[in-house]
Amino acid sequence: MDETLRRLDELITERGLKREDIFDVGTLAAQTALPDAVVRRLLKGRKPTPDTVVERVCARMKVVSAAHLARSGKRMSELAADIHRVLNISDVWARSVCEGKRMPNVALLHHLAAYFGVEDGERYFTAPADEALNRVLLPTLRQLEVPEADALTLLLRQYGVESAHLRQDGSMTRQQIERVLKGVLRSVLPQEGESGK
Repeated sequence: MDETLRRLDELITERGLKREDIFDVGTLAAQTALPDAVVRRLLKGRKPTPDTVVERVCARMKVVSAAHLARSGKRMSELAADIHRVLNISDVWARSVCEGKRMPNVALLHHLAAYFGVEDGERYFTAPADEALNRVLLPTLRQLEVPEADALTLLLRQYGVESAHLRQDGSMTRQQIERVLKGVLRSVLPQEGESGK
């Protein structure tokens, strides 16, 4: 984590960026299911307060469940009933786990990670705070280290296009533009093994 922060700070300075644009506490807290205060503390280079795996899992399960309820517009009773139906556990137990009052066993934690669609599976819930934050900062670091690693730019370079200005008026998504360009480029360029005649 320390090395990731050090490198990010270097790149922010090199590129003339604002630290608060890269380190949005609210976004990082949502991505890690950590409290804002913990994220702020870690971003300042301070160590997280000691906790246990049980405390981590219960706290993060509560945050993930609350976020799911906010997105879906469901009530806790509906979430518990759905988990009961999908994972075949009692709705009382499901509710207790989702409210952060009970620790699920390893098998249930695995299934809950899949149910909620969290990155890193059960590790999302069990990783220490600094590891959890590091996990979500690494993609940002990679993007800043190699800003041209954008899929469309890489595709164009793969076919020898060094520069292109693509106007995106909103009628096509970036992924759709990539597919169209890939098809066009493949149709006009010789394929591997062809003589190019």
